[in-house]
Amino acid sequence: MRKRTSQTLAAMACCAALSAGTAQAAHAAATGPAAQPSPSPTALPSGTATATSFWDGVTASGRPMRYQTVASPYWPLGTTVKITYGDRSAIGIVDDFGPAEWAVAQHDIPAIVDLSAEMMADLTGARSNSVHVRFQVLSWGAGRVFRGAGTGYDLAMGRG
Repeated sequence: MRKRTSQTLAAMACCAALSAGTAQAAHAAATGPAAQPSPSPTALPSGTATATSFWDGVTASGRPMRYQTVASPYWPLGTTVKITYGDRSAIGIVDDFGPAEWAVAQHDIPAIVDLSAEMMADLTGARSNSVHVRFQVLSWGAGRVFRGAGTGYDLAMGRG
């Protein structure tokens, strides 16, 4: 009985996420939270990665899309990250999951972060773009993580 109740609750959460229009949120609702990253107590991850841009009405966190919205499949929701392109920087908050695994893997440097179209335009001059950026995790969030492994995971954790 208990297993059936948890399956029913998972199905209801999945349907709610789908009606909100986010397949990634639906997947997270159906599968539950992934393992949290094990951050180093002395150093937060930083490095060079590919950043892509996106815009979605509703994010996995339930917050509306905004300038500061960043998505990553590997960092917990609520994580604060500094993104630098050339001589321009912006601070983002992980409110969504993405890019998808196929999108992460198709770049010469894994695309471990999606930037809001507005942030991308501010940094690069174009809303839709795919560029190499420097990232620096400033603080870990306390929310769910979409994936605890995969292409780009080591890079996202500062080991790549």
